[in-house]
Amino acid sequence: MGSHKIKRFIADTWKDYELIDSGEGGKLEKFGGVVLDRPEATAVWDRGQSFKEWDKAHASFESTSKAAGYWKQHGNTPDSWNLEYKSENHPSLRLKFKLETTRFKHIGVFPEQASNWEYIAGKVEKGDKLLNLFAYTGGASLAAKSAGADVTHVDAIRQVIDWTRENMELSGLTGIRWVVEDALKFLRREVKRGNKYSGVVLDPPTWGLGPKNEKWKLEQSLVEIVELVSKVVEPGGFIVMNTYSGLPPSTLETLWRRVFPNASTECGELCLQAGDGHLLSTGSLIRVEL
Repeated sequence: MGSHKIKRFIADTWKDYELIDSGEGGKLEKFGGVVLDRPEATAVWDRGQSFKEWDKAHASFESTSKAAGYWKQHGNTPDSWNLEYKSENHPSLRLKFKLETTRFKHIGVFPEQASNWEYIAGKVEKGDKLLNLFAYTGGASLAAKSAGADVTHVDAIRQVIDWTRENMELSGLTGIRWVVEDALKFLRREVKRGNKYSGVVLDPPTWGLGPKNEKWKLEQSLVEIVELVSKVVEPGGFIVMNTYSGLPPSTLETLWRRVFPNASTECGELCLQAGDGHLLSTGSLIRVEL
């Protein structure tokens, strides 16, 4: 059996982002110079700071449904602004993201993913092929490209691909391959073609629609996507999988150990850490090294 351990992956390498506080179903964050109050279901404890501090938010998100809502403005929140990430461990890992307050609560970056960017930048070498599935605005794609990898970025939403292209240009990078397609359909074809990748990153949503209204449900497709990914990753390669669906890390470990029983894995929680030291768990993560 390969080695394995369960841990917390804490994104503590930011200079331009801060988790100020969390609690009572929300999180108070600073992105550059913009302070936002967003819902966070896992923050079930009392707030650590006063309502006066939370009232300093430039905008707060008000949910109107499980998946959408609107931003209530309290200050001069720009329509869009840039956020920078600079790594101390990898000099080439200098990324910029365009942020926007969308009606889906997300703003264009998941700051807890910084620990994965550091990992990817340390794993890939120039010329390695990396596949990023359900890739959103491309933090993992940019991290791999900054290290010299040949990156294929797959997402079902063209507007998100366009957003990632802007992030690539802001970051001074070029040459990412863009694919607007349902991830499962793309993977099935890659298996038939015999294409292989040094690394695969995937962040499958709980549910969603493809570019041709293909319906995606995580619980119905997860086993298949794990099997397909296992066929496109090279021997000696690696896999990074995140999920915000509520699946615990132990479930991810069991899934991947069924296809790679001798791989080395580390799995655990994606976490943000506030200034007072408290941790906010945002999702589950597994890294598989073959």
